Order: sequence, then C-alpha cells, then structure tokens
Amino acid sequence: MILPAGTTVAVADGKTIRLFHNTGVKPGVHLVEITAAPPASAHSGSGARHRTGSANPDGRRLVEDDFAAATAAFLNKLSLDGTIEHLVVVSDPRTLGEMRKHFNRDLRGKILGELAKDFSRRPLEDIASLIADA
Repeated sequence: MILPAGTTVAVADGKTIRLFHNTGVKPGVHLVEITAAPPASAHSGSGARHRTGSANPDGRRLVEDDFAAATAAFLNKLSLDGTIEHLVVVSDPRTLGEMRKHFNRDLRGKILGELAKDFSRRPLEDIASLIADA
C-alpha cells in the first residue's frame, strides 16, 4: 500500500490504541509514533446489548466493545477537527468490526485502508512492513 505523507495509522485492539504518522515520501512508509491521550470510555459500544450468562460467558467482551466504540469516537473527533487527513486502520477483526459501526461519514471518506490483523503489540517495523506489503 502506498501512503501519502501525513497519513495517520491507527493500530488498535480491544484494550489499546497506538497512533502513527507517516513521514515517508511515496512509495515509502516511515512511521513515527504519536503520543495521544487514550479515548475515554463512553459505554457506547454494541456490547451493551450483550449479557453475560451461560450463553455468553465472556464478560470481557463488553469492555472490549466499549473501548472499540470509544476509539472510533476518538478517531471521528480527530477527523472532524482536521488532525486526520488520511487514515489506515489496523486492528483485530472483531475490534475492527465494532469500530466500523461507529465511524462517521467524514472519517469513512478519509480511510485509505483497513487491515484486519492484530498488530497492537508488534514493533513499529512490523507494522510498517505490513502496510507496505498490503
């Protein structure tokens, strides 16, 4: 995948988000990690519809869905205030699916790619390689 300079890369899972800024010149990918405040939990994920019980014993799912929704709201805000010009999202498939439900129209128009991979704990070089090879 060829990224324009200035593209934001969000790498997330159900617990963490890491943001990067592409400073590379086309066709190269050179990511620099951005320090950002983590999104505040808003209890707005679809996890509110899931109940813990014998049919759904995973109570952690509620927390992960809520974090995914809060992450999407955080990215929506960054898009609306002009911080994000282009975006690539790298996330495990379940979290990515939950985040997609909450992306607003403005952010959707800025997404250059979505990679359904869990790279949240991988080093920067692996993330850059994944994007370059996509």
